[in-house]
Amino acid sequence: MGDDEIRAAVAADVPAVKAVTDAAYHHYIERIGVVPVPMEADHAANVAAGKVFVTGDPVVGLVVLEEYDDHLYLDNIAVRPDAQGTGVGGRLLRFVDARARALGLPEVRLYTNAMMWENQKIYPKYGYEAVERRVDGPYDRIHYRKRLD
Repeated sequence: MGDDEIRAAVAADVPAVKAVTDAAYHHYIERIGVVPVPMEADHAANVAAGKVFVTGDPVVGLVVLEEYDDHLYLDNIAVRPDAQGTGVGGRLLRFVDARARALGLPEVRLYTNAMMWENQKIYPKYGYEAVERRVDGPYDRIHYRKRLD
């Protein structure tokens, strides 16, 4: 696999998926006061369900996607901290757009914790618009969407 190829994750990738996710989100625990949801995901089940796509050898980034009738939901995007700022996240976001288009879906949706302010600067640069802020239990979330038409 080339360093810029994005492929479906396989069972052997589960430890790397967990490691990259944990590394990308760990620093938020103190800031938001709870463990970020992606760190508690069942990575093995997500990989087995075909929801996880990875890039790099070794894995440096990933996305977790869920298909719905009217949109593609970006459940998680994670980039290993030492690879952040190198274009990996942008390539993954462009992959998500291409995947949604290939599935015939008109938009991508995601949310981020309101205290993950870095993300609030990134997503609009890739065409996402904030559509709602909602508190779900201990999580204060900003919901985004990107129309692909």
